[in-house]
Amino acid sequence: MTDKQGPDGAMWGGRFRERTDRAMQAFTRSVQFDKRFYRQDIAGSLAHAAMLRKIGVLTAGEFASIRRGLLAIRREIDDGRFEWKDELEDVHMNIESALTAREPAGAKLHTGRSRNDQVATDARLWLKEEVAADLAAIRQLQAVLVDFADRTQDVHIPGYTHLQRGQPVSMAHHLLAYVEMLERDHGRFTDTAKRADVLPLGSGALAGSTLPLDREFVRKELGFAAISHNSLDAVSDRDFMIEYGAAAALLAVHLSRLAEDLILWSSAEFGFVRIGDAFTTGSSLMPQKKNPDIAELVRGKTGRVTGNLVALLMLMKGLPLSYNRDLQEDKERLFDTADAVMGSLELMAAMLVATEAVPERCAAAVADPLLLATDAADGLVRQGIPFRHAHEIVGQAVARAEAAGVPLDQLGLEVWQEIDRRVRPEAVDCFDVRRALAARKMIGAPSPGRVRAEIGRWRKVLGLK
Repeated sequence: MTDKQGPDGAMWGGRFRERTDRAMQAFTRSVQFDKRFYRQDIAGSLAHAAMLRKIGVLTAGEFASIRRGLLAIRREIDDGRFEWKDELEDVHMNIESALTAREPAGAKLHTGRSRNDQVATDARLWLKEEVAADLAAIRQLQAVLVDFADRTQDVHIPGYTHLQRGQPVSMAHHLLAYVEMLERDHGRFTDTAKRADVLPLGSGALAGSTLPLDREFVRKELGFAAISHNSLDAVSDRDFMIEYGAAAALLAVHLSRLAEDLILWSSAEFGFVRIGDAFTTGSSLMPQKKNPDIAELVRGKTGRVTGNLVALLMLMKGLPLSYNRDLQEDKERLFDTADAVMGSLELMAAMLVATEAVPERCAAAVADPLLLATDAADGLVRQGIPFRHAHEIVGQAVARAEAAGVPLDQLGLEVWQEIDRRVRPEAVDCFDVRRALAARKMIGAPSPGRVRAEIGRWRKVLGLK
């Protein structure tokens, strides 16, 4: 045993005289997942070392040797040559132990910091990078949807409520709804990044340090926008992870809704789209099958991402200030959410590029004259009939048409006038999909002009040609 290590060789073990139970070692180690922070951990250590040099804790030579050692370790990890040791518990101790074995000055690196503020710094650095990647992936999916909408401006489909045909829209208008959802997601992720952009390093275990640490210097070195103002909060705050989890869960819900539409649209019952073979699978038993597995898995990931959010909330709900070991459980939830969201965004975008509309099936579905029943009611309103009365008249007309076994647009004027003698011919001359869509000119509606303008607006927002 040295004056640096306890019975296990642990770097925190000076106070202990008995070896740690092996089962406890296995239960408490986190290196198998938190080694994902290695680049952020080394970046934080380099900034901390530079600050220690600035305040005189390290000599120029000591700083140079620490820097040299950390950069060498980073290269080894990048190349897959670094030996991770479970008995050293986590990413921080593995890197510091390897550094100290190579460069004796490494023993000074932990001056003025704790693993508590170290891991909080690593997590914030990592999350800032992850959010930047998520934002780019959201933009890419939006661009793909806008391109798809551009190709389907003249493809008309039923719009649905309760999964029952309601009124006609263009496929483009339907797809642009998801662009709007993703824009809100983009805003939420942007807000999350702002609140993650706070430096906790310098907070120590919970109460800062008696050394004259220069936190502003470290902030600039690491590119944080602000410095934490309460050391207790800084080491125990995981709001930024929970916010990320919440933004990710809502994004996953939106992707799941899009996936469900594509699953329905690609089914034989709808047949509105064909998904490319590269993004579908077959059946081991039924040779005719072509399954939309990517869309189904994206839909399935939503439960996982939402579960991770709930797990983070439950993790935090009963923790007293400040740091508690429970917080070790946050990283697997964070990493799993990030991986699920990024995979879903990237594969959804790739799948949509390989998806095409089937205009003839869409046209057959939208030819149902019942989709324009509301237009008939609007026609009656234009001739002065109160809407509730107009709604009743059209409802009776639909029942008459069903009883007679004829489409609503072929119901004779005399039948309409039997229902209500006020009905004039022009009021029920509305059963033309293109004309009906063209009449929907208000902001947010699906007229061709409005849809075209929205596609142009989104192309400008997204920087597309």
